Amino acid sequence: MQYEAVIGMEVHVEINCHSKVFCSCPSAFDAAPNSQVCPGCLGMPGALPVLNRKMVDKSIAVGLALNCQIARSTRMDRKNYFYPDLARNYQISQDDQPLCYAGYIDVDVEGRKKRIRITRAHVEEDTARNSHTQAGGQSGIDFNRSGLSLLEIVTEPDIRSAQEAFAYLTSLKQLLQYLDVSDCNMEEGSLRAEANISVRPVGAEYYGTKTEVKNVASFSGTQKAIEYEVERQIEVLNSGGKVVQETRGWDADKGITVSQRLKESAHEYRYFPEPDIPPIVVDEAWIEQIRKELPEFPIARKERFQSQYGLSLYDAQVLTFSRAMADFYEAIVSAGADPKKAANWLMVELQALLSDTKLDISASPVSPASLAELLALIETGIINGKIAKEVLVEMFKSGAAPKKIVEEKGLGQISDSKALEETIRAIIEANPGQAADYRAGKEKLFDYFVGQVMKATRGKGNPQLVNEILRRELDS
Repeated sequence: MQYEAVIGMEVHVEINCHSKVFCSCPSAFDAAPNSQVCPGCLGMPGALPVLNRKMVDKSIAVGLALNCQIARSTRMDRKNYFYPDLARNYQISQDDQPLCYAGYIDVDVEGRKKRIRITRAHVEEDTARNSHTQAGGQSGIDFNRSGLSLLEIVTEPDIRSAQEAFAYLTSLKQLLQYLDVSDCNMEEGSLRAEANISVRPVGAEYYGTKTEVKNVASFSGTQKAIEYEVERQIEVLNSGGKVVQETRGWDADKGITVSQRLKESAHEYRYFPEPDIPPIVVDEAWIEQIRKELPEFPIARKERFQSQYGLSLYDAQVLTFSRAMADFYEAIVSAGADPKKAANWLMVELQALLSDTKLDISASPVSPASLAELLALIETGIINGKIAKEVLVEMFKSGAAPKKIVEEKGLGQISDSKALEETIRAIIEANPGQAADYRAGKEKLFDYFVGQVMKATRGKGNPQLVNEILRRELDS
């Protein structure tokens, strides 16, 4: 029997507020264990929660970016369960009235567009962090993470392959970073992805029994976990067995999923309205104010880069991959640089220097204005492309302006026709054999003479003038 995968994703995003979602404790990642806690974080009796307004603002922004409906009236709920990292024995979350619902995101999957519907995006608090690597085989709990602002984004079961899941996650991460609502650092737990996976016969309308895969540390790991779990479920069904609804973990070392616990149903959490937080009423003015502050989204910016700047699809995709890169590029163009030349120098020359030093574009020692100034020096013939690469390296090291570097190091391009003629005639006279072979039809020797001239001028000869004069002298 032929089967198809049916996959839905749950993504927990840590929203980058300065304080936690229900108290004023700071939210720094690398603080000493249990140093950023208060009675509320620790679930002490009588400690009352107060909802963080900035968290709601940023959650609405995500909802709008995901084409969601925004609830005009919503509430917080208590999700009851016992676990060591949950001090109150309940989590403040949202049940049947999420803040954002009924949205979608379009993603590119190997050249085709795939629309993935968003069921909901709801506000909740994070739990504490368990640590099982303490001395003497003991476990510890760090409550610094308890109460951090989380937005859980849940899709419909629209995903049909591990490749589509990977495309969804990368597109969602890009959008969240464009909105500047999270750094999406999976290593620090700022973004956590869980896949609900089932299989069914091709053409069937019903859904199979699903499993939820957790504890995956990367998008590529999520893709591998889904691929494995789909094959595992198909093998179970083909052997006459039944897939059990459960939570499974991903063992990256072995490349397999392993059973962790039977999956709870929603009713087992005994949701009920949170009595200590009043309902959240979102009016139209609130939504419109946030909508006005939204940035241009990646897909729209990519299309505009192609139409406005004449860039190829590939170049536009690279330059709009991050908001910082796209902003940097447009700042170069705004400073007067040719759009295509600016794209090439940014993606190739400057990006190589950034990669070698493991710096992000936002930390570049070369500013957009300085790179535009360098390109202007090439355009006006003061330096050539080869010299410009040397100047860029010096700019990257020292932060100095390109014009100053050119002047101090005497790197200006030689555009004096008389001086170049004298140099070229001397080189031809010193290489009579090669000159004779060129005149006899060995056209490739022209490049040899160009190299000799550039060597004699230490790379500073004006390439266009060198070619014109050299051709004239050789042909005369």
